[in-house]
Amino acid sequence: LGLVPTMGAFHEGHLALFRAARVENEVVVASLFVNPAQFGEGEDLERYPRDEEHDTRLAEEAGIDVLYVPDAEEIYPPGFETWVDVERLGSMLEGEHRPGHFRGVATICLKLFNLVRPRRAYFGQKDAQQVAVVRRMVRDLAVPVEIRVVPTVRDGDGLALSSRNAYLSSEERERARALPRAL
Repeated sequence: LGLVPTMGAFHEGHLALFRAARVENEVVVASLFVNPAQFGEGEDLERYPRDEEHDTRLAEEAGIDVLYVPDAEEIYPPGFETWVDVERLGSMLEGEHRPGHFRGVATICLKLFNLVRPRRAYFGQKDAQQVAVVRRMVRDLAVPVEIRVVPTVRDGDGLALSSRNAYLSSEERERARALPRAL
């Protein structure tokens, strides 16, 4: 069983994860959950791109066996107070500017691993710090799941695909392209 944890707004990067999981597993589960615990005060939780009907169609076309779409109350029931915090890795780089973000990532991943019980879980190389946090959590807590990393998928202009790219103006997108060009 393979798991592809997502927050939806599927694009070609997600489809690459689905394809990798499909090749290596008999059964593939994709989760679609916009995790409120990954968003800090003033972040874009309410406007985060959502199109469950489109995502469902893409998942079906990609051969996903189960699209798991829990609601927030299922994941964080009333009185929820247990969190996973990968302290050092979760507090540097992006974590320094988004306190609590990686605590939310680690917690939802562990919950999904416990609920789905995958042999493998698939993440994009684009989210390198997230991968490092999840790998550390898996190692530290002896979670029996193999973390698989799929290469970054880029648009024709070199920008890594991201659900949040829709927020960028033409000028912001041009500025963002400086990073892959520099690399």
